[in-house]
Amino acid sequence: MENKKYDEIVKKHTPKEPKLLNLVKAFLIGGIIGVMGHTLLMFYTTYFEVSSKEGATYTIITLIFIASLFTAIGFFDNWVKFGRAGFIIPITGFAHAMTSSSLEYKKEGLVTGIGSNIFKISGSVILYGIVSAYFFGLIRLWLFGG
Repeated sequence: MENKKYDEIVKKHTPKEPKLLNLVKAFLIGGIIGVMGHTLLMFYTTYFEVSSKEGATYTIITLIFIASLFTAIGFFDNWVKFGRAGFIIPITGFAHAMTSSSLEYKKEGLVTGIGSNIFKISGSVILYGIVSAYFFGLIRLWLFGG
């Protein structure tokens, strides 16, 4: 079978993604996570009387803990299937990626299992985040001076 014909058959039988629905879900769920984060920030700064900077740190830690816990329990994957980018783009997606990688390889031990594979998915996010921050820093330096 020729490659073109095969590609046509695959394209014909591949289910179409509801792009507009996915966009709305991602917007709403990402917004809900944002509201949760802001609520946590207000909670920490009000009730624990810490600065906004410290409250933001506590908020991030809390969101990472919740996402990791829900991944370990096993129902965060279902949320991701439903909400897609709404759960993946915020810090909860990063926590989910790291936790699911570590859970997948935990049987191989701490060093060769978890230690070697925990950054398997999230490593590319870290790498490209650092590289893009470097280049944007250079662009900023070039545009606005040092």
